[in-house]
Amino acid sequence: MRKIILLGILFLSNSSLFCQWNPKVDFISGEIDIYVEPANKTIQGNIVYQLQVAEKTKSIFIDARNMQFKSVLLDGRKARYSYDDNQLVINRKLKAGKEYTLEIYYSCSPKQAVYFLGWDDDVPENEQIWTQGQGKYSSYWVPSFDNMNEKVEFDLNITFDKNYTVVANGKLINTSENGQLKRWYFDMSQPMSSYLLAFAIGNYRAKQLTSNSGISISNYFYPKDSTLVEPTFRYTKEIFDFLEKEIGVPYPWQNYKQLPARDFLYAGMENTGTTIFSESFMIDSTAFADKNYVNVNAHELSHQWFGNLVTEVDASNHWLHEGFATYYASLTEKELFGDEYFYWLLFDKAQTLEALSRKGEGGSLLDPKASSITFYDKGALAVYMLRERLGEDNFKNGIRSFFSTYQYKNVTVTDLLQVMERISEQDLSDFKRSWLQDTQFHYEEMVAFLRKNCTPIDRFLGMQRELTTSSENNEVILKRYWDATSSSEFRKRIIALYYKSLSNDFLRMAFTTGDLKVRQSLAIIPIPIADSLIENYESLLLDQSYITIENALYKLWIQGPEQREKYLDGTKKLVGFSNKNIKQLWLLLAILTRDYGTADERSQYRKELFGYTTANQPMEVRQLAFGLIAEVFPYTDQNLRDLINAAVHPVWQFRQFAGEVVDRLMNDKEQKQRLTLILDTLDGEEYQYLSLKLQQE
Repeated sequence: MRKIILLGILFLSNSSLFCQWNPKVDFISGEIDIYVEPANKTIQGNIVYQLQVAEKTKSIFIDARNMQFKSVLLDGRKARYSYDDNQLVINRKLKAGKEYTLEIYYSCSPKQAVYFLGWDDDVPENEQIWTQGQGKYSSYWVPSFDNMNEKVEFDLNITFDKNYTVVANGKLINTSENGQLKRWYFDMSQPMSSYLLAFAIGNYRAKQLTSNSGISISNYFYPKDSTLVEPTFRYTKEIFDFLEKEIGVPYPWQNYKQLPARDFLYAGMENTGTTIFSESFMIDSTAFADKNYVNVNAHELSHQWFGNLVTEVDASNHWLHEGFATYYASLTEKELFGDEYFYWLLFDKAQTLEALSRKGEGGSLLDPKASSITFYDKGALAVYMLRERLGEDNFKNGIRSFFSTYQYKNVTVTDLLQVMERISEQDLSDFKRSWLQDTQFHYEEMVAFLRKNCTPIDRFLGMQRELTTSSENNEVILKRYWDATSSSEFRKRIIALYYKSLSNDFLRMAFTTGDLKVRQSLAIIPIPIADSLIENYESLLLDQSYITIENALYKLWIQGPEQREKYLDGTKKLVGFSNKNIKQLWLLLAILTRDYGTADERSQYRKELFGYTTANQPMEVRQLAFGLIAEVFPYTDQNLRDLINAAVHPVWQFRQFAGEVVDRLMNDKEQKQRLTLILDTLDGEEYQYLSLKLQQE
């Protein structure tokens, strides 16, 4: 699973610590049949398991959270069982070597793992249902296994309104209709861990591709986003073909699907053959230069091997999932965007990890409680160092042998290292100690690798040393290095890091390069615009970068009161990213600009901006609106109700943001009184949340 921009989004719990699991019983297959009811957010279903008993035993354990059971049958006969709202235990003597059929008929109202969006509002075609099993447990919607070591070949049959599209793991082999309802039949041919089960329902269409190896690839989208399909899914076929070739192992599943989801918990999730990703990555071609789906696309696809084909035994082996997926995603970007892009990407990761290490916040890759940045970025760099240590041929041969030995099984880091030692005839104990066990990040070793492979990075580090040791004027040094390179990455860092040492003449020269990355750095640097640079900054409003335009518009509006109408007229039709960054900023500035438009128009601008906090908007739109409004205006009562709704949102980052805003309001006597007055207009979780907050105060 790919981390989102804010770090710390993902921690895969060691499920074996929280549930019983009987290794004497092997579940071979499971046929799931569910009917999803969005009106009351419930699931009616049954599952039929085929299982084999390796050694005689008296119990079968199945995770099932907050479910009601209609019947539980073992080989067609009513089975004795106990249930504690978390785990179903079938009590019966089972014979070694015998196969059994277990049928479970149930209903549930999932508290998590299944998310219903848009069914309570009047916005057309925004209804969605999607699942998230990793870290949330699929056992909230189907009796299954929180322990990743139980791998099952699942088939899914899903009944829903025929006017929607249903997507799930496996190959769609048939559909049937009964009045307004439709049943979709999905077949899986290989086993997987339960956390990788997934389905999604919504108003989707699909663009079909075929890989060089003949695998069907379906890229799903909302009809309203048809113009975003190409830039969003750009390079998907190239990514797929590259990873199959680079990993050296055929794609292990029947097909591959990708689909966006509103308010998704993470950037993406690598469900077997069915990646669900945040709709914030649905972008146009202008946004592609700033933020695109390429890295997440490659990361989640890499997981189809690292995580899905071979699965960690527990979270102390999580490097095998996230470190390798991050490594192969970066390698894919190298293939698409070039060597220099790739090495600067590694350099930035190394810089961040070194800063954390200096603060004593480094982590071991074998620590199940390590941070996301440890598992992802340090993990990826550890893979690069392993490849550097072994040599490319040994590394690739080792990866192929690893999959040949452990496909569809659970593995440990030791399993991988033993394969690599056997293939390379090298002892990797020191690599394990320094790169996997050590909490410190070995920055010098990484930098030596980067300097050897990327001349611009070598020169950049040389420039930094010269700036700290030379008595020569900083701008003279910077100009010399600037003139000696054409590297966009090098030059944008000169602007971003050393702008305080640069004269207006230097900055004006930087504008004239026409380099999109350099110009973006100029837009972002936190300095006032000199009068002599106004025209240069005005030119940024025409750049193909929403980050550049947003920052330039704000700076120009602040410093050019007499030109505000011109700047607003020129950007009026722009929306920006999925969070409407330019549109929302524009609305705020238009509201604040005296005599811009009529009073009625400004009233409509205000209504639109304040309306972006409502629950029917995507969370990234809401979060930006809450922030912008609070900069200038008090929240309306509806904004406050929306804020409490956000404070119980399923996505923890958004929930945390809203909670912090609520805490700040609680410290203001007047705002606390306003919150008290809206309490009785709330119900359910929202009422409970605010009531508890007010009691605590």
